[in-house]
Order: sequence, then structure tokens, then C-alpha cells
Amino acid sequence: MAKKKAKSKPKKASKSKASKKPKFKRAKAAKKAVKKKVMRKAAKPAKKAAAKKSSLKRAVKPAAKLVQRTKIGEVTHFYSHISVAVVKIENSLKAGDVISIEGATTNLKQKVESMQIDHDKVTEAKKGQEIGMKVIDKVREGDIVYKA
Repeated sequence: MAKKKAKSKPKKASKSKASKKPKFKRAKAAKKAVKKKVMRKAAKPAKKAAAKKSSLKRAVKPAAKLVQRTKIGEVTHFYSHISVAVVKIENSLKAGDVISIEGATTNLKQKVESMQIDHDKVTEAKKGQEIGMKVIDKVREGDIVYKA
């Protein structure tokens, strides 16, 4: 008897090396891109540190002549829709005085145009009173009011 040769099934085409190379190259390129980002992020703080050093040198200039101011009071509330600040008075304040309101993010100067105590217009406020005062810009609770 003659041995029959078994028909060999055609082998499935495995992924060729050519198709693997692009994936490898893409992975390698991705790694390089990540490495570049990491290097850029590492370089940024160094630039910021250099900028801080130069700004410190500029900030050490001799102080200008200080202007003596008197504290009038402190902002206890602010009504943004009508732009009115409630101020607790510590020293007297008159209509027409120029004031400066200063805080962490506030710094403005204005003339006192209108003051009210319990919805009644007044021209002068004394220590211990709380007044409502129209302001030209946003102020915040805790801001200090000085006579400029």
C-alpha cells in the first residue's frame, strides 16, 4: 500500500515583520514624545526660579516716602447689585472726604459721595456707627478704609 500524503492545509498568513515594525516605531515615537514632555516640564520650574530671583532683586529698591494715613474703619458687608459697602466706623468721616479702601485684592481711592445710616442720608459719621456708602468698584469684607 502506498502511503497517501496528507494534504497540508495552507498555513494562515501570520503577521509579517513589516506590519510589526510600524507598531514598534510608533511605540518608540510615543516614548520619545513622552520623554520630551517630561523634559519640558522639568525645564519650566528652572525658568520660574530664575524669574523669581530677578524679581527679588528689583523688589529690594529703597522704599519711597511713606504717607501717614488714618484708619477710618472696616468693610463688614458689600451689596454688589447696588455697589454699596457697609463700613464699621472707628474714626469720624465726613461727606466729601477722600478715602482709600485697601485689601488683599482691593485698592481704590474715591471721594465720599453719599453715606446713609438706617436709610437716612447723613453728612458725618462718628466712631461706633455702621454706615452704608456708595463705592465705585467691588470691595470685600475685611477691607480696610483709610482717609487718604
